[in-house]
Amino acid sequence: MLLSYLKVIIVAVYLILISTFALIFAFVDKSFTLYLKLNRILSSGVLKITGVQLDITGLENIDKKTTYVYVSNHSSQFDIAALQYSIPQKFSMFYKKELSNIPIFGWALWAGPYISIDRKNAEKARRSLEYAKHLMDKENISVLLFAEGTRSRTGEILPFKRGAFHLAATSGHPIIPITISQSQKIMPKGKFNIKRGTIKIHFDKPIDTGEIKNRKDQIDLMETVRNIIIKNHVS
Repeated sequence: MLLSYLKVIIVAVYLILISTFALIFAFVDKSFTLYLKLNRILSSGVLKITGVQLDITGLENIDKKTTYVYVSNHSSQFDIAALQYSIPQKFSMFYKKELSNIPIFGWALWAGPYISIDRKNAEKARRSLEYAKHLMDKENISVLLFAEGTRSRTGEILPFKRGAFHLAATSGHPIIPITISQSQKIMPKGKFNIKRGTIKIHFDKPIDTGEIKNRKDQIDLMETVRNIIIKNHVS
């Protein structure tokens, strides 16, 4: 247990150090290339420090020249590090606006290409989705969303929210379903101790969204993606 808490402290110090450089890079390089490369290095370091392994499958389904909406389940803080390391192209993700207030780490999030979202304000949430669409259409940066909207405590796939599918439908970019398995065993929601283990990540085949025309189509797409993630999930 003491070793686990020591890992948390080391990761926190490491995170502050890397976030400082990320904050600088965000202002120096407006393409965010250096920023996003640094985040991949950060994630690699976190995984090595904690002894967490990744078992990644389905990378052949990703065309690095195509812009995607990545849709994933979510059950651990380690999901973010795992995906930052494993997604083989530039991508952005949504984060709770409250995180922007955390010194250094939150400031780095705010300064980078990541997207702050206010879940309590529908109009601000809509503008966040518009900004995500801008990143995809104008900057060729893919976007990652955790469709459950929160972390599952047990690893069980929770009901999905429609935002990711509205974004995919209005942007016309294909969806890639991502299934993350066993990350809740590494660091469950509400816990701060870190256990060694292996996180399984599977990238499924892209789903075209060009024919999604209305709310019903979006809901049908949402259920299709959720069922794919459930099918690939390993307990």
